[in-house]
Amino acid sequence: MKRIVASVFLVLATLFAHAQINTDHMMIVGRNALYFKDYVLSIQYFNQVVNAKPYLYEPYFFRGLAKFYLDDYLGSEQDCTEAIERNPFVSDCYELRALNRLRTGHFEEAISDYREALKLEPEARGLWHNLALCYGQMDRLSEAVGVLDTLRKIAPSYAPALIMRAQVHVQQKDTVAAMKDINESLALDKYNPDVYSMRGIIYLQQGKYAEAEEDLTYSIHLHPSSNCYINRALARVNQSNLRGAMADYDLAIDLNPNSFLGHFNRGLLRAQVGDDNRAIEDFDFVIKQEPDNYIALFNRGLLRAQVGDFGGAEADFSSVLEQFPSFLYGYQCRAEVRQKLGQRRLAEEDRLVILKSQLNSFNDKGSAAEKSAEEEDSASVRRKSDNNVRKYKRLVIADDELALEGNEFASEYKGKVQNRNVHVEILPMFALTYYEQVSEVSKQVRFHNDIDVLNKGGELPLPLILTASEKALDEEQIEFHFSDINTQTEAIVQPVSDEDVSASASRKSAVHWFARGLDFYLVQDFNSSIADYSSAIAADGSLWMAYLNRAVARSKQAIMEAEEKEGLFEDNEGLFSHELHKGEKAQAYKGQSQVSSWQLCLADLEKVIDLAPDCSYAYYNRANVYVRLNDYQAAIADYNEALRLNPRLSEAYYNRGLTLVYTGKNEQGIADLSKAGEQGLYSAYNLIKRFAE
Repeated sequence: MKRIVASVFLVLATLFAHAQINTDHMMIVGRNALYFKDYVLSIQYFNQVVNAKPYLYEPYFFRGLAKFYLDDYLGSEQDCTEAIERNPFVSDCYELRALNRLRTGHFEEAISDYREALKLEPEARGLWHNLALCYGQMDRLSEAVGVLDTLRKIAPSYAPALIMRAQVHVQQKDTVAAMKDINESLALDKYNPDVYSMRGIIYLQQGKYAEAEEDLTYSIHLHPSSNCYINRALARVNQSNLRGAMADYDLAIDLNPNSFLGHFNRGLLRAQVGDDNRAIEDFDFVIKQEPDNYIALFNRGLLRAQVGDFGGAEADFSSVLEQFPSFLYGYQCRAEVRQKLGQRRLAEEDRLVILKSQLNSFNDKGSAAEKSAEEEDSASVRRKSDNNVRKYKRLVIADDELALEGNEFASEYKGKVQNRNVHVEILPMFALTYYEQVSEVSKQVRFHNDIDVLNKGGELPLPLILTASEKALDEEQIEFHFSDINTQTEAIVQPVSDEDVSASASRKSAVHWFARGLDFYLVQDFNSSIADYSSAIAADGSLWMAYLNRAVARSKQAIMEAEEKEGLFEDNEGLFSHELHKGEKAQAYKGQSQVSSWQLCLADLEKVIDLAPDCSYAYYNRANVYVRLNDYQAAIADYNEALRLNPRLSEAYYNRGLTLVYTGKNEQGIADLSKAGEQGLYSAYNLIKRFAE
């Protein structure tokens, strides 16, 4: 890592001559990288700013944010502390440090940070929300309610405050107050799946199984989750709907193959309906996860005895009895399998243990009565932490009061929680690059003959691919592209002889400019990238790939400009909004207005269409620009043309579907989203559920 950082520093030092220009430029590029999730790369840029201007707080804050996303919570906390020492008047620094402290279990320190942040932003509802979460995590429930009451006064229409207060009321065993808050929150936001799930859980605890199933079904409709399927299965079991419960456990395990409760409870149901071999498979999974789970071992022993594996059953029963030597029914079961194995003396020893226990307790009702009592309560549940082996036939639930299989927001810490819902956005543009984020379900190959010809020319360091799913670089790739910037620069500055002033020489020069422009693009330096693409176009105006990539670079620059124009920086997950100070940093973003930036993108894409009219990706990209400009009819027309040229362009179906929904044509939009899902973009199905009502 140190070697990589050193090489980066050397390259950057050659690119930017003056320290002032260097740090401004690197802050911009570092924030580009952070915004587009190139966290490792962004850290390297911020390192250079820290080295050049150690008195600035911003590079520490943004480096800390990048480390947070890389799960380096201690490193992120240290950077936040450095930022606060340099400027103690920025609430986001306290907020980020609080999140890091939450992740590492330092709740008291996190509370202190949230209190400091609230002095600076007393009406920031996200801060109040997370402060309440801290108190809830520490079981200081009355203080949590007090914070949430304050939040309700600040933001009366903020539904998450009601949801959390309902959670706290459940922990306080006040289900009446909890239900009041839940119903009020649904009046504010009737499409929150967590609220229906939570109300369903309360109904389960109250024994209202039909109502629980109805709420959990609607939660699944809004957002399928393994937890909801497991909870609904419990509601169905209590209504004697074993087939439905089994289907729910199957779906829960499909969504979360490592679900302990899913496998354990499905194993019990399979045993109940006589599907012994597959029940054994479920208990095998549970025991592999938890080798000392003696209740699972006992159930597997019973099943092994059923299928004739008496040796395996005897081993399981022996393991259980070593841990629970007073479990009389275990001795009875082991005696039976030992008898079948021909181990008569050992079987008699087990029966003698039972007999002695009965004689020693005059009121003991015997193993048969014990077994009867266990079976009588077999339809009830036990908590996961309850290791009483006599409850071996009970379905398992989680220990959390707020959930029977986990709770998705009881311990989930967000920054700006008001941005918690997933934003409905069009898929990004297609770009020419060397790397792609490969999907396990959608592996379409994007092809155009001109790209194939350029790849076969062998002048690029790596083969080009067309993708709308760009991949962040790893450390080795970052080092390679900084090095290739120098390689391409050497090729560009090679003198051209008088005899070699030809079309082929111009083409070769253009390819080198293009290659270096792509290097700059991949390290998130959009200004330098755009300049090099422009030089490539000047050398060879027919190189439409340079126009395409310049449009993509300009679009990303325009997105960043939009953030800065609002005075905000917001990362892709919506965790932080960070206000820029006026002055030198604002100067860095002077230039094209938002509208003209997108107009430049349009001009580039129109040139691509002139030079390569069969390129469906150019129409797709131009449609995306029209969506950004709110010209939905023009966007739909371009998506139509892209799909005429390439009917397998699933991204165009997806984006056209969203655009149609934007214009009020839900039915047509859902049809397009369905087509996108059919072709492998399965996220479309979640949107269909949202727009179907």
